[in-house]
Amino acid sequence: MPSLTRLTAAAVAAACAVAGTVVPASAAPAPRTWTVARGELSATVALTDGTLSLSVTRQGRTVLAPAPLGVHTTDADLSSGLRVVDTARRTVVERYRMTTGKRLDRLNHLSELRLSLRAADIPLTLVVRTAADGVALRYELPSAPTVTGEATTFSPPADAKAWLLPYNAWYEANRVATTATEAPAGDYGNPSLFQSGEDFALLTESDVDGSYSGSRLRHTAGTADYRVALADDQVTASRTPWRTAIIGDLATVAESTLVDDLASPSRIADTSWIRPGKVAWSWLSEHSSPSDFQRQKDFVDFAAENNWSAVLVDEGWSAEWVPELVRYARARGVEILLWFHWTRLDTAEERDSVLPLVKSWGVSGVKLDFMESDTQARYQWYDEVLARTAELELMVNFHGSTIPHGLARTWPHIMTMEAVRGAENYPLPVNNPVQAFTRNVVGSMDYTPVSLDTGLQQASVAHEVALPVIYESGWQHFADNPEAYTRHPEALRYLNQLPTVWDETRFVAGHPSSGTTLARRSGERWFLGAITTGDARTLTTPLTFLGAGRWLIEIRRDAPAPRADLIRTGVIRTAADALTVDVPRDGGFVAVACRARPGRTTCDHPLPQAPTSTLEVTPGSEVDTPPGSTVAITATFTTDRDARHVRLSPTLPEGWTTADPPVSRAHLPAGTPLTGTWNVHVGQSSSTGYVDVPLAATFTAPRWPHPLHVEEAVRAFVPPPPPTGRPYVSDLPFVTETNGWGPVERDRSVNESAAGDGNPLTIDGVVHDKGLGTHAPSTVTVYLGANCTRFTALVGLDDETTEPGSVTFTITADGVPLHDTGVLRPGPAVPVDVDVTGARLLTLQVTDGGDNKNFDHADWAIPQLTCHT
Repeated sequence: MPSLTRLTAAAVAAACAVAGTVVPASAAPAPRTWTVARGELSATVALTDGTLSLSVTRQGRTVLAPAPLGVHTTDADLSSGLRVVDTARRTVVERYRMTTGKRLDRLNHLSELRLSLRAADIPLTLVVRTAADGVALRYELPSAPTVTGEATTFSPPADAKAWLLPYNAWYEANRVATTATEAPAGDYGNPSLFQSGEDFALLTESDVDGSYSGSRLRHTAGTADYRVALADDQVTASRTPWRTAIIGDLATVAESTLVDDLASPSRIADTSWIRPGKVAWSWLSEHSSPSDFQRQKDFVDFAAENNWSAVLVDEGWSAEWVPELVRYARARGVEILLWFHWTRLDTAEERDSVLPLVKSWGVSGVKLDFMESDTQARYQWYDEVLARTAELELMVNFHGSTIPHGLARTWPHIMTMEAVRGAENYPLPVNNPVQAFTRNVVGSMDYTPVSLDTGLQQASVAHEVALPVIYESGWQHFADNPEAYTRHPEALRYLNQLPTVWDETRFVAGHPSSGTTLARRSGERWFLGAITTGDARTLTTPLTFLGAGRWLIEIRRDAPAPRADLIRTGVIRTAADALTVDVPRDGGFVAVACRARPGRTTCDHPLPQAPTSTLEVTPGSEVDTPPGSTVAITATFTTDRDARHVRLSPTLPEGWTTADPPVSRAHLPAGTPLTGTWNVHVGQSSSTGYVDVPLAATFTAPRWPHPLHVEEAVRAFVPPPPPTGRPYVSDLPFVTETNGWGPVERDRSVNESAAGDGNPLTIDGVVHDKGLGTHAPSTVTVYLGANCTRFTALVGLDDETTEPGSVTFTITADGVPLHDTGVLRPGPAVPVDVDVTGARLLTLQVTDGGDNKNFDHADWAIPQLTCHT
C-alpha cells in the first residue's frame, strides 16, 4: 500500500504548484535524467544531489543498475557537487576499414550525449554513447587536472553469473566462474563477463593510450559493484579512455566491434605493406630451436610449401645468421619475424638503432614481449614503439602485454596481442570456450593454437584445429613443428586453406561454460569451427548463416583413434538444414562451406607457390675493401616463371657510392638471365669490420599475390689500420666478438651481464691491469694485417666466481689453429707465446671444459702483440 506520507507530500506539492507557492528550499530536488537509446539498449544518466549515475536496460530489463560516475582530482572531487552547464546530442556515423578482426569493413552508428558540468568551478564533460551492441562513457577534463582515481562503477544484477579474470598485468590467469555478488573482493582484469537471464554484459575499456592509465575492475565483497581502478596513483589528463559495456545476447557479444568503433581512427594512410597470415613458430614445440639456423630454415621450407606467410624466430636468434635466413626466406615468398624483450627497445636511442637495423636485414615484423604493465609510462612506450615501427613499415605482435583496447584500428600494423592464458601455459580445454566471449571479443588474440603433439594433448585434434577459427588473430602462430602437421595431412590441408582475416563473423551456438561454434566468412567461403568441453556428445549446428541455395560442406571430425588425423566427409546442405556431428570428450569439429555446383568436389582453393629464382653474385667469397678502394660487384638473376617489373640493384653501406644505375626490365621471360655490374667506391670514412653488400632482385610474378624479393650479399671486409709497435689486444678494435654471458669486457673481468660491470682481472690472487674478461663460449677476433710477429698473454680462470669452472683457451690465425691450452681449472695463470707472422686475422677463443659453461669466467691477461712499426 502506498505511503500516506508520500501521498500527502505529493498532494501538497501539487497544490503549491497550482497556487504558485514556492516549495521550501529544504525539499530535495527531483533527479535530472537523460536517456541515450539505440536499438534494444537504453542508457540513463541521472544527476541526483550533484552526483552522477549510469544505468542500462535492454528491452526494458535492467542490465546495469544505477551506479556512480565521476573523477577524483587534486583540484576538486568531480564525483559530487556537480551541476549541469550545457547538454548536446548527436549521432556518430563512421565507416572505416581494418587490416584484421571479425570483419574488414566497418560501419557504426552511435547515439551520443554530452553533459557539460562543473564542480567547484572545475569543468567536466561526460560523454555517453549508445550503440546497438553496447554503451560507453568517457570524461573530458578541459583543465587537464591531476586525476587520482575514478568513481566510475558498473553494477550488474546481484545474482548475475560472472566470468572474471583475477588481475595480473599480463592477463594470463584462468577466468573464474562465479556470480557478481559472490566473487571475492579484489581486482579483476578487463574484459569481465556477466549474465542475467538472456542478457550479457562484457565490461572493458577502449582507446587507452599514453595520455592516461590503464585500469581494472575493483570489486567490493558482498556487493555487485565493480569500480574502475587505475594502474597509476595519479595521472595528468585531459580525457579518459572509454569505459565500455558490450551488451546483448551471446551473438551480440561475440560479434561486437564496439571496442574498435570507439577507438581513435587509423594513423597509417597506406596499409598496403601490412600482411596478416599464418606463421610457423618453433619455440613452443622446440624451445632451443630459435638459436638453430638450420632448424629455422626447415620451418621456412615448411611455410613455403604450405603457403604460410611467415616464420617467427623467437628468443635465441643470432644477428650473425638472421640476415642470411631472411634472404633464404624471402626468395621463397616467406617473411621473417623476430622476437625482442621489450627492454631492448626501451629508449628512443635503442629504437632508432635496433629497428632500422632489422628492417635493413629485410625483417617484416617484430614480436615484443614481457611489457606486463598497465601504467601510463608503459602506454607511452606503446605509443612510441608503434609510431616508430609504423614509420619503418614493421608489423607488430605484442606478447606479455595488455589487452587490445581498439589499438588495431588506430595502428593497423598490430597483427595480434597476447593477454591470454594461451597454449604456452598448457591450459585445460575447459578454459577455451569462454575466450570467445571475453578476451577475443575485444581484439586479435595471440593464443598460438593447434598443438597436435605438443602440450597436454587433452583437447582432441579437431578441437585444436578449430581454435584458429574460434580465435581471431591477424597472425596465427601455429604452435607445433612441421613433422607434427605432416603426420596429420587432413588437419594440415584445412589449416592451409584457412584465412586469418575475415569479411564476416557469426556466432552459431554455445555458452562460455560448455563450448562454442563460430562461422567466419572470407570471400565466398564460410569456415566453421566448434569446440566443446566435458563429455562426448552430438552437436547439432544450424546453418542459418549460409546464403540462399545449395552449399557443399566439407566436415572434418576426430577419428576414433586418439591423436589420429581428422576424417573428412562432404555433404550438400542449405541454410534451412543443420549439421549433426558426433564429438569426443573435449572435442570439436571444423568445416568449410562453398557454393555447390556441378562437378565441384572440394572447397579448396589452389595454394599459390612462389616462383623458383636464383641470384648469383660476385665476388662470391669474402673480399677486402679498404677505405678509398673500388670494387666491382655483379649480380645475375633468373626465375622459372615470367616476371614483370624486374629491378636489380645493390644496397650500399653508408659512405659507399656507385655511379652505375639499377638494371630494370618491364618483362623478363622465364629462364632468361638479367645481369648487372656496379663499380662501387668505398668511402674514406667507412666503418671498419665486416659488412654485407646486398644485391636484390624485386619483381612480380603470375599466381603470386605480392611483390617478390630475392637477395644475396657480397661479404666485404673493411680493414682498420694494422697495429704497430707493442699494442694490447684490449686496446684494439674487435672485428667480431661473442660471449657466453654479457659482453667481452676490456681490462675488467666479465662479472655479470651488464657492460662495464667487471672487477679487476684477477687470476690466482694476482691482479692484472690489462686484458680481456670473457665467459665461455667466447671469441674475439682482431685485425693484424700481416704486420705482427708475436702474441703473448697470461690466461686462466678469474677468481671472482663462487665455484670452480673449467675452460680451454685456443688461438687461431686466419682459421689455422696455433695453440691450445687444454682444459684449465682454477690456479696460476698459464703463459702463452705464439708466432703470428703473416697472420691477417687473429682469433682468441674460449670453450667450456666439457662440463657446461657455468662459472667459466676466463681472462686473457696482458694480451700483447709485437708488430712492425
